[in-house]
Parts: sequence; structure tokens; C-alpha cells
Amino acid sequence: MSKEVGPTDEHQARRPRFFSRFLRDRRGSTAIEFAILAIPFALLVFAILESCIAFAGQEVMANITDDVARKLRTGQLRAADVAGDNLKNMICDKLEIIVSQDCPTQLDVDLRQYTTFADAALAGFKIQGGQVILTNGNATQSFTVAPGPAESKNMLRVFYKWPIMTDLLAQSMGGNKTLHFASITWQNEPFGN
Repeated sequence: MSKEVGPTDEHQARRPRFFSRFLRDRRGSTAIEFAILAIPFALLVFAILESCIAFAGQEVMANITDDVARKLRTGQLRAADVAGDNLKNMICDKLEIIVSQDCPTQLDVDLRQYTTFADAALAGFKIQGGQVILTNGNATQSFTVAPGPAESKNMLRVFYKWPIMTDLLAQSMGGNKTLHFASITWQNEPFGN
């Protein structure tokens, strides 16, 4: 008795040959390998670009903070020059080379006088709910712009909520902003009040 081969038996016999031919065939392997590696490579490139741009933004903000502090220290800028939103607008005008138009809303500035450098060293901040909260020891403080007179000790702190441009990085960091921070403490020169 001979056994007849049915359509299902023939199909099962072809299956091992098809898979073995598929595994031996190398014609499309380069395209498949590129497709597998393209996504991680693109993510790496975007992460490097994002980091470089953010670092450049941080450095520009630190230089602007130093420049404003030098002008305050030497008396080129007085309390009336930085009153209200003037200081914030002054910093935003210089930051516009690298940030978008939402600078005034994303920028927080604190400028205040301290009795001693030890008192200034107690100044800190914490982040709660995405907002910067200034502290001095255990007490919280509000943002203010109140520079001291000649020979006073002052501290300028600048906070900017930097937007993350790459959506995938924003999701991995839990939001679409990172905080850039610059600070400088100095004693004013003996300029005439």
C-alpha cells in the first residue's frame, strides 16, 4: 500500500526548505541590518545634538549673568535700571540669540543684597511641581530684584526653563523642559550712590 501525499503533507514538506533558503539568502541582509541600526543611530545623533545645543544655551546664559553682574558691580547699572521687568528683559534681549520668543515667561531672576558672604552662601533653591522655590536656610523666599548700594554684597541668580526639542527625549525626561541655572555673588565697588 502506497501512501498518497495530500496537499497538507506537501505544504509541510516545503516549509523547511523555504525557511532554510530564506536563512541562507543574503541579498537583503544589508537593508535589514541598516533598518535595525537606523533607529538607535538616529536617537543617538539627536541626543548628541540636543545636548550640544542645551550646553551652548547654558553657557550663553552664564556669560550674560556674568556681564550683568559686572555692570551692577561697577555701577554702570543702578537699581532704577533693573527695576520691575527691566532686568528680565535685558537678559532676554541678550538670550534671544539662542532661545525662542517665550523668554520672559520662562525666565526667573533673583537679585538681592546680603549682609555677608556667609549669608549669601545659605541661599538655595528647590524644585517642586516644576516650579523653582527659593530658600534661605529653612525659609522660602519670593523672587525679587533689589540690588544693594556701593560696597554691598549681592547675588544674582538666573533660571531658564529650556525647551527640549526632540520629542522622544522629552518623554524620557518626564517633561518638555530642563532647568538652566546661573549664579554669581560679588561685592560692589565703591561707586557713588
